[in-house]
Amino acid sequence: MTTTDFSRNPENFCYRHPDRMSFALCQRCQRTICPECQTQGAVGVICPECLRDQQKSRTPAQKRAERRWGRGGAVAVRAGSAPLTNWIVGITGGMFLLDLLLQQFGVSLAQWLAFFAPRLYPQFGAFEPWRVVTWLLVHSSFIHVGLNLLSVWMLGRLLEPMLGRWRFLALYLISGLGGAAVAALLAFTTPVVGASAALFGMLGALVVIGRRLGGDVRGILIILGINLVVGFFLGGISWQAHVGGLLAGTAVGLVFSVTRRADQSRRQLVLLGVVVVALIALLAVPGFLYA
Repeated sequence: MTTTDFSRNPENFCYRHPDRMSFALCQRCQRTICPECQTQGAVGVICPECLRDQQKSRTPAQKRAERRWGRGGAVAVRAGSAPLTNWIVGITGGMFLLDLLLQQFGVSLAQWLAFFAPRLYPQFGAFEPWRVVTWLLVHSSFIHVGLNLLSVWMLGRLLEPMLGRWRFLALYLISGLGGAAVAALLAFTTPVVGASAALFGMLGALVVIGRRLGGDVRGILIILGINLVVGFFLGGISWQAHVGGLLAGTAVGLVFSVTRRADQSRRQLVLLGVVVVALIALLAVPGFLYA
């Protein structure tokens, strides 16, 4: 499908606001809905019409329960609302503060959570696979964590309402896995911390999705290019992790773009699985290369 075809397809835009692109579908009627029209249900989101139908079909017992507890079975999602992004920012910031506290007692969270490639392979004396994800939670300084989390929060408020909660989480984690894979391959003995790989993955996905919609992504590309160049020339920055996160996030963004329709959800899961398997296979290479 060409960019023009994609941008002209009404299924890619909110049925109530045709000028607003969204990847979120109503779990009941499968129509596309923008963040302003989304209401969070038990699983996924629902549109205003389906919400009204759901409320009309409530039993007397359900109505009594709603009056008793003071809320219905769904919570409205405001435009730009990104609860998962807020959780990621809050947990990551909390981990940084906890690390500062523990360091006063001679304990460092980075010692257990940072990405360090030799700790992934039993032949090097340890097997700690959680490090391919947990390194996104630890940072080296206030500036490091502040800039990363501000950027994640800003981009998350764009991407999470557009993609939906679970797609956004998949993008974030797979980008981190991509950063770990390339860092292990090109900087095997270098410890790496920070959420910047996930951040680069978010930028890569945003470029792909924006381009597929026919939007002007030159501003994003300029920001992306500047940050990549800075990583190459400044010491103490893992450009390998940045490149890996960017490549993984771009791949995930492409998967989301080409599996947009409701009947393509299974294909989307399969393609995401292919990306994850490819990254795990790439992670296995250093175990043989540096043995």
